[in-house]
Amino acid sequence: MRFTLGMMLILLSQGASGETLFPLPSVPDVTEGDGWAVGIGAGFEYEAEYDGSDEYGVEVEPAVIVQRRSGDAVWFLEGQEVGWRGLVGERFLVQAGLRFEGGREESEASELAGLGDTDDELMIMGEFRTPLGASWDNWGAARVMAGGSDIGALGVLAAGHTFAAREVGMGVDVFAFVTFGSSDFVNRDFGISEAQSLASGLPVTDLDGGYRSAGIQAIGRWRFGDRWQLQAEAGYEKYNSDISDSPIALDDYEAEVGMSLLYRFDF
Repeated sequence: MRFTLGMMLILLSQGASGETLFPLPSVPDVTEGDGWAVGIGAGFEYEAEYDGSDEYGVEVEPAVIVQRRSGDAVWFLEGQEVGWRGLVGERFLVQAGLRFEGGREESEASELAGLGDTDDELMIMGEFRTPLGASWDNWGAARVMAGGSDIGALGVLAAGHTFAAREVGMGVDVFAFVTFGSSDFVNRDFGISEAQSLASGLPVTDLDGGYRSAGIQAIGRWRFGDRWQLQAEAGYEKYNSDISDSPIALDDYEAEVGMSLLYRFDF
C-alpha cells in the first residue's frame, strides 16, 4: 500500500480555524497562521516487504514536513510529495504537485530473484475532496497520479467519515477506497516480462489495466501542547483476482500499521 502514502495521507473533519487550516486529520497541517512551519520527528511502519509479499517487517525512518501557509492555501513538502493544497470556497479541498514513487530492489526478497530492480519514478498528482452534506463529517475524494510509460497511471476514489476531536483537524478519519490502474502501473508491481521469466523461472504474466484493489484505512492525528503532533494509521487492501494470481503476489491482500511523532518549528 505504498501508494496510499502517504496517498492516502487522506481525510478529515469540520471548518477551518485560526490554528489548523484543513478540517481533516488525514491531511497534515503543522501551520498556525501564515508563514513557514517545519515538523521534524520519526516514525515507523509495519508493512509487507514489497507489494504482494507474505512477509512483513518494521521500517523506522525520519519524518519531515515543510509547509508555507498563505491565506487558505499551503505549499508543502511532505514525505514523498511536494505541491500546493488549498480550500476553494467552503466545498472543495484541492491539491496538486509531484510524487516520488519508490522502486523495488531484487535483493528485497528471495522470491524476487531474477526479476531485476524496478526504478524510482516521478509522477504528477492531483486530488480533490468535498463534504457529503452540510459539514465535513462525511466526505468524498478522488486522486489521479500519472507518470511515464514505465509506471503509467493510478486513480483512487474514497469516501469516509471523520471522528473529530475538540480541535479542528484533530481526530480520526476512517475511509473506504478503490483503486484503478493502467496496465503499465499494474504490471510494474505484479507483471513478469519474457526476459524476467527466463531469468527467474516464473511464468510470463501480463495484466490488464482497470480495477486494481479495494480497502479501508484509518488515520488519526492528535496535538500535545503547542508543538507536538502524533499520527497513527492502519489499513487493509485487497487485490483483484488477476493480481492475486500473479506469481509475485504471495498474498492477495496487504495490511499495514504505522505511527509518527513530530515537533513543530515556526519561522
